[in-house]
Amino acid sequence: MAELLIEDHGPVRVLTMNRPEKRNALSFALTEALLEGLRAADTDERVASIVLTGAGPAFCAGADLAEFKDLTPANAPLVDHRAELTMQLHGIFSRLSKPVVTAINGAAMGGGAGLALAGDVGVMAATAKLGYPEVKHGIVAAIVMANLVRNVGRKAAFELVATGEPIDAACALALGLINRVAAPERLLPDACELAEKFAGVERAAMAATKALFYRVLDLPFEQALDAGRDVNKRMRAFRDAKG
Repeated sequence: MAELLIEDHGPVRVLTMNRPEKRNALSFALTEALLEGLRAADTDERVASIVLTGAGPAFCAGADLAEFKDLTPANAPLVDHRAELTMQLHGIFSRLSKPVVTAINGAAMGGGAGLALAGDVGVMAATAKLGYPEVKHGIVAAIVMANLVRNVGRKAAFELVATGEPIDAACALALGLINRVAAPERLLPDACELAEKFAGVERAAMAATKALFYRVLDLPFEQALDAGRDVNKRMRAFRDAKG
């Protein structure tokens, strides 16, 4: 059975994590499949936007704990490889030229919560929950913390990672972690509808908008203005060249 299901709906590519019996936990294989699937969608001219969701009742339970038994100090190369893969996965979304909508169909925990927030926009089922329970297991919500603190205020972010308590969709919306809440039966249609709106935007304009958005996110104000000026001039020249 494929770890990742790939289906095109016109210009929208839907990627579905497909380990429902494991609540779509992020194994080595699924992580690698996601990286490959996202890169392939970004380079496919037929695809204009991407939706990421999970099969079964969960979005993603986070790391596959069954693989942790091999991640020991005695197996440092494997530990390093896993950490590198995880970092690549959570970092790739902002580097893609095409927008990604996460359709959070069920529980999104730990690394799964990180994936839910890594997309450009998020639609969450009213029945879903999101949380970072790592601290309850004596570990740290480490790599996923980078996206969390960029999506929510410092106080809320600290409470999430320091208590490990999950939040529901209404709370996630109030905190600005997601864009919309949908009835479970409407989740994927609503996410695809939003992705289709993004797909209707001129490709070059969307790619430039996304690249600039993530570039200015961490820049000082004056440098952000400079970056915006440069893109403004480049896009005006692009439009003039198109006639």
